[in-house]
Amino acid sequence: MTAETSQTLDRGLRVLKLLADTDHGLTVTELSHKLGVNRTVVYRLLATLEQHALVRRDLGGRARVGLGVLGLGRQVHPLVREAAMPALRALAEDIGATAHLTLVDGAEALAVAVVEPTWTDYHVAYRAGFRHPLERGAAGKAILAARRPPRPADEDAGDPGYTLTHGELEAGACGAAAPLLGVTGVEGSVGVVMLADVVPERVGERVMHAAREVAEALR
Repeated sequence: MTAETSQTLDRGLRVLKLLADTDHGLTVTELSHKLGVNRTVVYRLLATLEQHALVRRDLGGRARVGLGVLGLGRQVHPLVREAAMPALRALAEDIGATAHLTLVDGAEALAVAVVEPTWTDYHVAYRAGFRHPLERGAAGKAILAARRPPRPADEDAGDPGYTLTHGELEAGACGAAAPLLGVTGVEGSVGVVMLADVVPERVGERVMHAAREVAEALR
């Protein structure tokens, strides 16, 4: 810690990060050990975070992330969208297909930014706010693929780093998507959707490149 930073705020943010990383919550004792501070400090931190609905405690005393973080999360989408737009525009114009940035929202994939090409005679209409199960469509499947643990180098054949689908969300439409990698706190993918029987060969690599551009903009 430096003279310009707040130790209390730092500890509060660390509490939120620790709670966000567990599905079962943490007790005061567990938080005390992880933070390296006494239980009294943890009680005070939790009480303050509870007042802002950022933390809640269940009947067993385990602390969990509170619903107040959802309000903060809604404000993140415009920032992420703004950062992603240059790469999405370039992708849409280059491929001649509708490009999108999709983020995880619970068990669903949520399109938060969409760019349609300007020069094509026709393209798939896609809107920001569109939701679909993570198990369907290239965008969701790319995200799920990124969750799987990496395989040994000798087993990587056939895993190009992007996902292709056909007709899973709209008849006659196919999609390609690549996951966002290395962005703390953001789980999502970048992809395109087009009216075609098959995805052209170069689209997969181009989508991966766009995903890397968006990830770099968000770091």
